Parts: sequence; structure tokens; C-alpha cells
Amino acid sequence: MIKNEIQRRVTQRVMVGGVSIGGYAPIVVQSMTNTDTADAKGTAQQVFELAQAGSELVRITVNTTEAAAQVPRIREILDGMGCNVALIGDFHYNGHRLLTEFPECAQALAKYRINPGNVGNNRKSTKLLAGHPGEEDQFAMMISVAMRYNKPVRIGVNWGSLDQDLVVRMMDENAKLSQPKEVAEVTREALITSALDSARRAEELGLPHDRIVLSCKVSEVQDLIAVYRTLAQRCDYPLHLGLTEAGMGSKGIVASTAALAVLLQEGIGDTIRVSLTPEPGGDRTQEVVVAQEILQTMGLRAFAPMVTACPGCGRTTSTVFQELAQSIQSYLRAQMPLWSKQYCGVEEMKVAVMGCIVNGPGESKLANIGISLPGTGENPAAPVYVDGEKVITLRGENIAQDFQKIVDDYVERKYAKR
Repeated sequence: MIKNEIQRRVTQRVMVGGVSIGGYAPIVVQSMTNTDTADAKGTAQQVFELAQAGSELVRITVNTTEAAAQVPRIREILDGMGCNVALIGDFHYNGHRLLTEFPECAQALAKYRINPGNVGNNRKSTKLLAGHPGEEDQFAMMISVAMRYNKPVRIGVNWGSLDQDLVVRMMDENAKLSQPKEVAEVTREALITSALDSARRAEELGLPHDRIVLSCKVSEVQDLIAVYRTLAQRCDYPLHLGLTEAGMGSKGIVASTAALAVLLQEGIGDTIRVSLTPEPGGDRTQEVVVAQEILQTMGLRAFAPMVTACPGCGRTTSTVFQELAQSIQSYLRAQMPLWSKQYCGVEEMKVAVMGCIVNGPGESKLANIGISLPGTGENPAAPVYVDGEKVITLRGENIAQDFQKIVDDYVERKYAKR
């Protein structure tokens, strides 16, 4: 087990399929497809890839009748592939109709994501509070379906689609104050109010308290931290963390890490997504890997063996250590779907790939398995350390293959079989 001193916030536990969110359950990694959900085979394949990478929940867009009709087929394909990952339906303007018109879709999904800013949340019918939603009340209709099929919901408020009636009302009230607050502060408060009021209304309509997850997503780091700190103080619902529109490449990774790390360190957050914009043709699973590595480097969970590698300097003009570090990290992650079923604790293994004798031997000894490759001008030999003891010195052209074999043997010998 990974040891840490972070005190998690106390929340209700919400079950999403077979996955626990909140209530001291491990922080859950989730992701989202970017396929057309009407393409059942293509969507199922991407869901499978995300699940294989380690996503424990996968969200799919359900925005058209064609998409809703294919959700049961997607579930069927995944089950046939032996992939039981929970599917989340992402609904917006027409979710109330899709869920009522396609009951098989409503049943196949493990959770519904509802954005009150574009779903609608009015009370025109006096029957609403009695749990009988009128046709004009989209939010209540979706809650009714959730209750019918015993499904949890994530009430997900988003900065870009905040209820404008609520914003205008709160801005007007703020303007009347002797010392009005900054616009950004009022907007943050509107996000929190929308989430909490919607959750309260869902419970008034009959949805149990332990069927609700909340999120308030924004695109700026400081705003996200401020919103979630306040939200965490005002409720005990599990919270889903993530910057919306985090961005591409290093910007998206850095921004997401900066925001999530602060909140996670304070014990806030029960499930996370890193919303990276993939490069054209890029691998969608990158967002899963980044989310896992945030949690693992913070000591909150372990998903796959981590490789420690030096950055390189003038003593390491060769690229051999870089290539070995990259290849062994890729190899370890590729093996995890199989290893996780066979071995207990292998995800906590530490591997070091160092580039010269300055820090190489010392860092290698601290890892479960470490190798210190020769730097520029050094003797062409690579000592290997296992659990702090030097066991062999590798030479020749097959160092990478020989080292991988040592890793395989260590896993087989060290970690108990399930």
C-alpha cells in the first residue's frame, strides 16, 4: 500500500456500477470518448482502449436519437470483449427526451451526467415537488428516469454554460450591495449555488442523497481551486475534479496538475478527469495516463511501475539511457493489464534508469531494480542493482533486452500470484 498523510474529506459513497466514488474509496480515474456514439463499434473500441489504459469510468456523448439507440449495442460489444467498465451518459439539451424515449439506453448506462445550465430546471408545474415532472421540466424528467432505473447522477455545472437567469439575478443582488464583490467572485458563487440548488432539488424530487456526485468545472487554475474549496465546505457529496478545456500538450498537463494537486493535497476530490485536447490523430488514452500519474506521484494510488530517470547533461551525450528509459516505461505500462491480473503489488514497483556514475549507482540502489548506464567517456558497462544490491554488469549491444529480462524475472519472483 502507498503511504500518505493526506486526510481525505468525508463524503457519502456513491456506487456507479461496481465502482465506489467517495466515502474513502480510492480516487477514481475517468475519461471520455471523442467518437460519434452512433458509431457503436468505433465507440466501443475507444472505450475498450481507455479502460485498458486504466480508466475506471468512461463517459460517452448521448446527444441524438441515433446515439441513444446505439448505447445498448455499445454495452453489448464491450461485454463481449470482456470489458465491464461503467459507461456514463453525457446529456445536455435533449437528455430528458432521449432517456424517456430510449429506455434500453437509460438502463445500459451506469450514471447520467446532467448540466443544469442547459437542461432546464423550472418549477412551472405544481406536480413537480410531488415527484411527477411535467413535460416542460427537463431536469425533473431526467431525475425521474434516474430513480426509475436506480441510477446515480453527476450534476455537472460548467463555467461556459451556467444558468444565465441565475447569474443575472446574483449580479443584480451584488450590484445593490454597499461594497459589491468582483464579477469573478460572483460567478464562482453562481457555479456553487447552481450545483447545490440542483442537488437539493433532485433530492426533493426523490433521488437519494447517495446517488449524487457534484462538479463545478472551470478552465482557470485559481478559479477551480477557489470553487472546490468552497463547495467542499458546503456539502458532503462526492466531488468530480477537472479543468474543463485544459488545453493541448504540456499546457493542458501542467494546468491540470497544478489545479488538481492542490485540491487533492487538501483531501478534496473523489474522482478526476484530465481533459486534454488530443493532437490530430493523437492517442486519447494520454489523459488517462496523466490522471494516473498525478495520483501516483502524490502517493494517493498506484497503477503501474514508475521509472526514475535522470534528465541528462554534458556527461551524457549519448541517448542510450533516454531510449532505455522510454522503452522500459512503455513496456511496463503495456504489461500492466496482464500483470495486474496475475501479481499482487506489482504496480508499486520502482525502476531507475540512470545515465552516468554521478547519481546512477545511488539512485539505482534506491529502486527495486536500477541500471546505471555509462556516461560520456566512462567504461562501457552498466551495473544493475536489485533491491539495493549489485547483481550483474551488462555489456554489449543487447543491454535493453537483457535489462527487460531482469525486470520480468524480478516480477515473477517478487510478487505473489493472485
